[in-house]
Amino acid sequence: MGATATTIRALVLVEGDSDAAAVRALADRLGVDLDLHRVEVCSAGGVTNFSRVLADFVRTHPGVDFCGMYDVADERHVRRALANAAVAGAADESLEGFGFFACVADLEDELIRALGTSAVERVLDAQAELASFRRFQAMPQHRGEATHRQLHRFLGTRATRKIRSARRLVEALDLARLPRPLAQLEGRLLEAAALQRPR
Repeated sequence: MGATATTIRALVLVEGDSDAAAVRALADRLGVDLDLHRVEVCSAGGVTNFSRVLADFVRTHPGVDFCGMYDVADERHVRRALANAAVAGAADESLEGFGFFACVADLEDELIRALGTSAVERVLDAQAELASFRRFQAMPQHRGEATHRQLHRFLGTRATRKIRSARRLVEALDLARLPRPLAQLEGRLLEAAALQRPR
């Protein structure tokens, strides 16, 4: 259970459950107790829901910090969400200035690039899914694709696999070589933890 509406001190808004799993895994790697520090990681159930979720949050939690992660192709939805939440400057200023950090394609692509295909395959092996991936690779429609693309497609074939893999891929990362959007969120999570650290 995350922080309650009456105690929340920061919101991390992401598109889906796999993104939320990755952020929670990152918090664990950093030693940030999200409940203790009253940080809510919220899956919007799709980037088009950012407007509703963020507007409701700003209305019910005035003055509370928020940040998030999105895919570059969906930038317009994030700007619309900020504008609907009456955040000044959202139309033309850098979204990073508002705490929203972009994945070039999506988070899975960022994680595969950061880890390398061999490390991702080791994660699949630990999940007892490497044999399934090999069968996927052998399918005629995927046989000629680069391994990176095959892995990206395979991770997205089941929601449960995508969520489970997101956590385990983050757990396999070198914290010194985090993908850019996670490295930026790292700073936000550590800042939230420092603000709430007992004096």
